[in-house]
Amino acid sequence: MDKSKNVVTWTSLISHLSRHKKPYQALNIFNQMRSAGIYPNQFTFSAILPACADTMIVLHGEQVHCLICKHGFEFDIFVGSALVDMYAKCFEMRAAGRMFDEMPERNLVSWNSMIVGFLLNKLYDQAVRFFTEVLGETLITPDQVSFSSVLSACANMVSVVIGRQVHGVIIKHGLITLAYVKNSLMDMYCKCGFFDDAIKLFQTIGDRDVVSWNVMVMGCVQNDNFEEACNYFWVMIREGISPDEASFSTVLHAAANLAAIDQGSLIHNQIIKTGFGMNTCVSSSMITMYAKCGSLVDAQRVFQESEYPNVVSWTAIISACQQHGCANQVIELFENMLEEGIKPDYITLVSVLSACSHTGRVEEGFAYFNSMTTVHNLHPGPEHYACMVDLLGRAGRLNEAKRFAESIPIKPDASVWGALLGACRNHGDLEMGREVADKLFEIEPNNPGNYVLLCNMYTRNGRLEEANEVRRLMGVNGVRKEPGCSWMDVKNETFVFTAHDRSHSRTKEIYEMLEKTKELVKKKGYVAATQFAINNVEEYKEQSLWYHSEKLALAFGLLTVPAGAPIRIKKNLRTCGDCHTVMKFASEIFNREIIVRDINRFHQFVDGLCSCRDYWACYMLIVVSFHNQLIYGSSLGLFLVSIG
Repeated sequence: MDKSKNVVTWTSLISHLSRHKKPYQALNIFNQMRSAGIYPNQFTFSAILPACADTMIVLHGEQVHCLICKHGFEFDIFVGSALVDMYAKCFEMRAAGRMFDEMPERNLVSWNSMIVGFLLNKLYDQAVRFFTEVLGETLITPDQVSFSSVLSACANMVSVVIGRQVHGVIIKHGLITLAYVKNSLMDMYCKCGFFDDAIKLFQTIGDRDVVSWNVMVMGCVQNDNFEEACNYFWVMIREGISPDEASFSTVLHAAANLAAIDQGSLIHNQIIKTGFGMNTCVSSSMITMYAKCGSLVDAQRVFQESEYPNVVSWTAIISACQQHGCANQVIELFENMLEEGIKPDYITLVSVLSACSHTGRVEEGFAYFNSMTTVHNLHPGPEHYACMVDLLGRAGRLNEAKRFAESIPIKPDASVWGALLGACRNHGDLEMGREVADKLFEIEPNNPGNYVLLCNMYTRNGRLEEANEVRRLMGVNGVRKEPGCSWMDVKNETFVFTAHDRSHSRTKEIYEMLEKTKELVKKKGYVAATQFAINNVEEYKEQSLWYHSEKLALAFGLLTVPAGAPIRIKKNLRTCGDCHTVMKFASEIFNREIIVRDINRFHQFVDGLCSCRDYWACYMLIVVSFHNQLIYGSSLGLFLVSIG
């Protein structure tokens, strides 16, 4: 035996590996030490238990626990605290609690281990209870770890009342000046929706670090203030703070929600400049950002440049293709992912099953669905079940779809029944549709799409009294529609359009371009789909179609976006079939790529074709005028869409 190696040197090496998150190497060295005849001491056990926790395999920790008892260290306070921490991080809170209760002498570390353990196991109320008990201990004073953990519990409980009480205790203990504690307080206020309180705290921090800035950027995102999130990010950089992966991932999320590709491109440049381009978390966020900004090509380029894509990266590009209607590519990418040995996650399978539904792959869809439990050890959720109901419903197998919905092991939610209602509409099954609609009225009584869809089904079947009754019920429940609008970003300025909009400085030019476009598309064979017009006067129906908000945005884009650059239009509701047709013609006539992002998907129009291959149009709701609204639906979600 090498006498130069004793328990101290072995323990030092184990500690180093454990601290640097190399748990399996630490366990290997621990086993070598024992094989060499060196007995571990309390410091060795305190070093190896965090490694056991990092593996998240409780068997490793249990075996070390047995050795601890064998060597008589189970009552050591540091070893006991490490055992509590290990069991908690392995999601064995009962074992952690038993260990905690058996400790004859508890210190702040063991109390904190329990609080953090409850937090990790999403037992937030118990985390708060343990913190309260710490306050009652006369010989123990909570530290910044205690406060940070309980504030995180308050944030996840969305309990600002308890959070404010904790804030008071922090001031009482004189820890309010600590940046770590202030960051946790800001995070709590942001997540509880009290963003102004977070701003006040942020302004009192003299030496703000990257974590402080990240909390504010994330707070803006959590409160749907995406423009402000981007502003905080750029101010942080101007103040000399280097962003980390959390900074980039968060601000990319903000840019994605704004669908601001110019903003996203600037952030991408900063990522390259700071060397985060190969970070899988950041690259996955870039893929999602480009996809949501309507540039699938850029999303694919980022993915192809990823050196070691993980499941998040693969899922991001698969979801991107699904959003853009490239269902065949979704299946191809998924198979490539499996060949690379990457295990799919919950979200991956949602995109794959949806792609099967959109391409009519019933048998394939069921094979993928069954593989979730038999191959990938994933439990299907509401989204997966909704996809399967949609898959059967689109294929016209309504009875099978209904039996499937009734047989699933969880209570079917609105997405499941909504998929079946859409299928009933598509295939004209009024009786089943009425039954399904009643279920939806109970689950989500304020969703207008369910009422209007049933109303339309009654109208199509000539049952006008029942249709009027549904309209009356809709009014009684106070269901309201969302105003429709479209918008474009041109030279860092956002231009918003509503139907018949004449508020813009270039209105005269916009309407002249509309007339020119109308003449050109008619020469190409365009025939107005007047069923989409809300005007009841026949001779005005076609004209009113040309004042939809997305057509106004198109005309503005043709006037302002440089030749060769894509025209990107965003819409808060579903785009109508007539606008869909005009966009196809316009892309060919003007030789322009036109990208429309509506509430449901992206439509990329090139050379007279749409990326959705008109599949969307085939499954549109039969449109009727209803209280000056146009109603559309899809089997995965119903939308009440006002014209424009």
